[in-house]
Amino acid sequence: MIACALLMTAAMVLQDTMPSISALSMAAIFGFVAFFEIGPGPIPWFIVAELFSQGPRPAAMAIAGCTNWTSNFIIGMGFPYVADLCGPYVFLLFALLLLGFLIFTYLRVPETRGRSFDEITHAFRRIPSLLEQEVKAGTELDSLEGGEEM
Repeated sequence: MIACALLMTAAMVLQDTMPSISALSMAAIFGFVAFFEIGPGPIPWFIVAELFSQGPRPAAMAIAGCTNWTSNFIIGMGFPYVADLCGPYVFLLFALLLLGFLIFTYLRVPETRGRSFDEITHAFRRIPSLLEQEVKAGTELDSLEGGEEM
């Protein structure tokens, strides 16, 4: 998808000087849509079943569906304004976001193939959250003095 977004950008930049490049633009659009449909498009619908056990799955599915449709709505409504602002470079924004999502997925989303819900939950718990960190009671005076008693 990143390559298709870059091809769309190149085709939009060069379309005034090379009218025949519109075929490349169409191929890049078709490729972008096709890769979206087999890549990140269905993720909100199946990742919930992979990451949640039977108990919280309906609530998680509702949140994932609502988030998916809300995001699609915002992108659909905001794209004309972003396209006017960025001109032919509008798809560079999508390429950068896709790169960020790729890095996030590689670093944070665990592999679920052949693993139980307990193993997946344990993979998420390896990363300590703010709620699991030890909180020491203290006062403002302790922090100013470096925690030393007088």
